[in-house]
Amino acid sequence: MYTDLQVRSLTPIRESVEARSTQDLRDVFLCHAWDDRQGAAKELHDLLEQKGVKVWFSEKDVGLGVPLMRAIDKGLANSRIGIVLVTPALLRRLPSEGIADKELSAMLAGERLVPIVHQTTYDALRKVSPLLASRSGLSTAEESMAAVAEKLAELVTL
Repeated sequence: MYTDLQVRSLTPIRESVEARSTQDLRDVFLCHAWDDRQGAAKELHDLLEQKGVKVWFSEKDVGLGVPLMRAIDKGLANSRIGIVLVTPALLRRLPSEGIADKELSAMLAGERLVPIVHQTTYDALRKVSPLLASRSGLSTAEESMAAVAEKLAELVTL
């Protein structure tokens, strides 16, 4: 079940997915902190893929010798929506203006961004990124990672 707030905030993203449905794109681009790549980010990736969602995930989509920033740029351009896995590790990384910060900056420019707050709070996020915190998203404090993945799968499935 979706809350009224989730329905209102996710409807424009769903409309964007539908508008881009004729293009051969990944369903989601998964932005995460490097420290989460084998933990929470991998868990979310795996749950989404089990539900048939095509996920751009740096751990599998950037090959050896491939320029990382160019691969990310292509991944962002070729994904229907972006999800940002907001964890304590991401909150520590964003102020250093690294790769996750660049991905976030690109995604904030459009209506195709869903934050997923995991093991932290929107208040903590607001202190680091007020713009990202202003976006309604999903939280694993309110529902399991599997339930979050189910909602994301429903959002991007055509």
